[in-house]
Amino acid sequence: MSRDARLDAMADFNPHITPIGGHAPLPLLRGPLLRLALAAAGGVMLVLGVALVLVGPDGMALSLALAGYVAAAGLALNLMRRGYPHERLGLCNLVTLIRLTLAAALLAPLVGPAAPWAVFVVAAIALGLDGIDGWLARREGQVSAFGARFDMEVDSGLALILALNAFAAGTAGILVLLIGLPRYAFGVAGAVLPWLRRPAPERFSRKLVCVVQIATLIALQLPPVATSVANPVVAVVAAALIWSFGRDVMWLWRARA
Repeated sequence: MSRDARLDAMADFNPHITPIGGHAPLPLLRGPLLRLALAAAGGVMLVLGVALVLVGPDGMALSLALAGYVAAAGLALNLMRRGYPHERLGLCNLVTLIRLTLAAALLAPLVGPAAPWAVFVVAAIALGLDGIDGWLARREGQVSAFGARFDMEVDSGLALILALNAFAAGTAGILVLLIGLPRYAFGVAGAVLPWLRRPAPERFSRKLVCVVQIATLIALQLPPVATSVANPVVAVVAAALIWSFGRDVMWLWRARA
């Protein structure tokens, strides 16, 4: 495996950093780009269908889910347009797109009443599909910086949406937003400090903390969770995230030269 391929795979493993680029667009880019656009258009029906199951015929809630999906799908298309090294779209990117539709549908409960168990099930399916896209990419030889970035952004968006839902439902206090924002805080810091955008080494602990983060946010969607229990758990997960990010920041600081 080449150095760039190893770094791209590492970026797929690492939810804290922005994956590297370095792939020039292919002459056939319009092929996979067009297929992704068509798949994204079909995803509109899935977003609306899942959101309808969650909140019913609530126009504002359905509009929010749809708007979030369209914006995110547009960003994904723009990322692919900037560089994609394969002639095929690949099942891996379709799985990530499905995860995006589920995450967008979870915007609906922010403004419309939804059954907590339904929110939990949709979020659990989205988590269950995580990792399948990366496995498919490696199995099909479709690893790319685009796929890694697409997967990472969907993970980050899902975490933030689940944190907002937990806060809006009153399950957890404002601290829960902290465990939904690390990717975006790290991105803002990277815009100011370029050395933060470099790839960090693979760490199993980082992946474990990410899984615990999403799993905790999903568990907070359940109605039996009391605030007195939720807030201490959120504090522990927030501390784990700070430790994990801090470890990477220290490594990148030492390696910046």
